[in-house]
Amino acid sequence: MKWIKITAIGLVLAAIKLMTTFPQSAFSQPEHPAPPTRFSQSNTNANSENLPPLIDRQVFFGDPQITGAQISPNGKFIAFKKPFDDVLNVWIKRIDEPFSAARPVTAEKDSPVPTYFWTPNGEYILYLQDKGGNENYHIYAVDPERVLASESSAPQARDLTPIEGVKARMISLAEEDPNAIVVGLNDRDPALHDVYRINPNTGERKLLVKNDANIAAWVADREGNLRLAVRTTSDGGREILRVEGENWTSVYRCSFQESCNPQMFHKDGKRVYMTTNKGENADLTRLVLFNPDTQETELVAVDPQREVDLGSVVFSDSSDELLATVYYSDRQRIYPKNEQFARELQALKSALPDGIFSFFFPANTDRLMLVSVERDIDPGTTYLYNRDTGDLELLYESRPDLPSDRLSPMYEIRYPARDGVEIPAYLTIPNGVEARNLPVVIFPHGGPWVRDRWGYNAYAQFLANRGYAVLQPNYRGSSGYGQAFLNAGNEEWGTGVMQHDLTDGVRFLIEEGIANRDRVGIFGASYGGYATLAGLAFTPDLYAAGISYVGPSNLITLINSIPPYWKPIEQEYFRRVGNPEDPQERQRLQRQSPLFSAEEIEAPLMVIQGANDPRVKKAESDQIVVALRELDRDVKYLVAPNEGHGFRRENNRLAVAAAVERFLGRYLEGRVQEDIEPQIQERLQSLTVDIDEVTAPQFSLETQDNR
Repeated sequence: MKWIKITAIGLVLAAIKLMTTFPQSAFSQPEHPAPPTRFSQSNTNANSENLPPLIDRQVFFGDPQITGAQISPNGKFIAFKKPFDDVLNVWIKRIDEPFSAARPVTAEKDSPVPTYFWTPNGEYILYLQDKGGNENYHIYAVDPERVLASESSAPQARDLTPIEGVKARMISLAEEDPNAIVVGLNDRDPALHDVYRINPNTGERKLLVKNDANIAAWVADREGNLRLAVRTTSDGGREILRVEGENWTSVYRCSFQESCNPQMFHKDGKRVYMTTNKGENADLTRLVLFNPDTQETELVAVDPQREVDLGSVVFSDSSDELLATVYYSDRQRIYPKNEQFARELQALKSALPDGIFSFFFPANTDRLMLVSVERDIDPGTTYLYNRDTGDLELLYESRPDLPSDRLSPMYEIRYPARDGVEIPAYLTIPNGVEARNLPVVIFPHGGPWVRDRWGYNAYAQFLANRGYAVLQPNYRGSSGYGQAFLNAGNEEWGTGVMQHDLTDGVRFLIEEGIANRDRVGIFGASYGGYATLAGLAFTPDLYAAGISYVGPSNLITLINSIPPYWKPIEQEYFRRVGNPEDPQERQRLQRQSPLFSAEEIEAPLMVIQGANDPRVKKAESDQIVVALRELDRDVKYLVAPNEGHGFRRENNRLAVAAAVERFLGRYLEGRVQEDIEPQIQERLQSLTVDIDEVTAPQFSLETQDNR
């Protein structure tokens, strides 16, 4: 499957044919009607005794049984991820074999494989891996034929980028030259990725381009030739350059308040698919075909309902033909651009549950397709579809032990902000009780330049099962709703509209009678962790408790400690958040930093941090813990020494879930699963930090950093 994922360009503090005349509304996802009485459920009452039985946290946060399937380019094999020696690894089986016959391809022992992919000829499976969450990813190659030819354990992977302290980036898998992959490496300059061609057979590496031009991204054609480069301009905008050997020509520009992202070349080799919202009255991101030679632009698709940005695009991997465009408003909407795919989508929708559809095509055949369906009560079920015969086969459920009948509905809602702007959000109501006078957890997403979507969310369902209503607001600054909505969040962290939108969501739930005003908590990761700290510091009367998961406490130290390889996009970050080198902006950043208002924090706080986080350094959590300790506030601290920006290891996830559950149960009075496996209890104890032993560097406004 080729997806173009549309998000705002920038720093992520949490996570890249012509139109036809088919009816634009024929295949949109039907909107689910709300229950007859707003947010209430039939035959329910407000008594928490009517909640369904507790679901074991292992079912929510343990590793999935099977996930992430991909068909081999020749259509003969299926690769997927499942645990091997208690770590999520890549496995392979012949397409007609049962999953029980699969064999492991990778044998990672410390950390799950985050992502993998087939080479275009199917000769290798490549995967990324870092150390302890430091995000210095290396690219590894394994030969699936060796697995299929033997009954032994997984073969040893070969590191194609064996350079310590370097972050490898995949740029291209050349379809016309399967013996070459194009990779970016910041081995010469930590801030800039030079471009190399690597032979996966031998590991031989050849320098293609020395990046002395502050390039942040590259686009190659099907042959693996670099054709376009993208860089941030001095004013925070974007510039697209045509690459012709050593000659580089600027062919397209957009301001920092706009977006322009070349994605992949059209099969004609001349034009490139690009997403952009540049232009007068062009608020929504659309898909265009851009010719770098003539600089002509042709519209391919924009949301027919004029509600949201382009969400993603479905291409055939074998023919590069555009099959559909996808939009996410309240729910997913899919618009076919191909007659055959339109018929297939109609058949799939008739046969499968309504939900979020995703598709995967092998590289060299259009005969087979993987179809996955996710719903609010289903984290994902995957099917094999034969496009020749129309046969549909259930392959696997990612979490078959999850009792969907005990999970909770997620409703799409809108509520008014204080200035009259309508804020889109999702509200999960505990199954079995009326939405009245409930304990509530505000659950802001990270990013912040991403958005929440309708579908399965493990923490939302986990908390709802414990009796909490969960609100996920797409506050201003979230992507997906047009550039005006996104840019409304510029410089508005903490004391501005981004935080006000969360506050107004709480007040809305209280006014509607849904929330018990004395039992409202806030819990978020990355930017959501910052929003937690800001909520406790700037609206201390609103929340009874908060949990900050890898959240920054000081925007000045956050910006001054960004990883060196983010330097090419630094100017855009300065304009969206602030520039500490500007005296006026520095003062604003100080006001917006919860650390400097720590004395206002009265509610109990839990802080969760990965020791190796390269985005939000451990010092961000250390300093708020120390500040609150000195103020004699109630603060708990968990640190995982082998994690980064979010926890990937199963035992760490389970320990954190147990801690979150206990903490919220104590202060918001939700239900708690009392039993805990001894090894998880032991892990939780090892993560728990004695706050009296925490030290933090002294911050100086004059020197602009930590000392």
